[in-house]
Amino acid sequence: MKSGSDEQISRRELLKRAGAVGAVAFVPVASIVSARTASAQGGVSAPLAVVREPLVTLTSAEADILEAVCARLIPTDTNGPGAAEARAAHYIDRALGGALQSSRAVYASGLAALDSYASSSRGSRFAALAPGDQDLVLQEVSSGSAAGFPNGAAFFSLVRTHTIEGTFGDPAYGGNAGFVGWDLIGYPGVRTVVTADEQRLGTVARANHKSAYDYAMFTKASP
Repeated sequence: MKSGSDEQISRRELLKRAGAVGAVAFVPVASIVSARTASAQGGVSAPLAVVREPLVTLTSAEADILEAVCARLIPTDTNGPGAAEARAAHYIDRALGGALQSSRAVYASGLAALDSYASSSRGSRFAALAPGDQDLVLQEVSSGSAAGFPNGAAFFSLVRTHTIEGTFGDPAYGGNAGFVGWDLIGYPGVRTVVTADEQRLGTVARANHKSAYDYAMFTKASP
């Protein structure tokens, strides 16, 4: 999410943190990629509509809000695709039925409160607001200044954490669709063998676009 506030985390900082935490890339943290087209104004890449996968835990209304939030936290811009293309909201929806099940009620109340605050402060539901207004709403929620949303800062932090997981985690969990998150931070993919040539200084490993679960040595209980 773009912001002038020192308290807000920039896209650059998100990518630095994701790249620094090896567990996000090497160990799974718990596919559909939209094509992108250049806009006529300034050649800025913009995402085409992404077809929503069947929902697992969220309602359609909740998913609309969450997808809009994720898209602002890690936006699509000239650096490349963001959380929308990575399908971070899809990861969260699936995880709320499994590893993140304890957060399901928090999402239900938090998304409702966010939408209510957007309507009362900006005159429209969150998903219908312009990106700039969505950013302002999220800034107010994250700072704890959103009226009627006393737990806004904690909810914002929770969603931001899960959005990062959904953008940069192993694709087997429903996010990082098409490996766009790993490509964005330059992570080449899971490898069980590294050749001598690949270990040479200055060598850039070629992306192999493999999940940990493409290897027999890694298993998980459920998708």
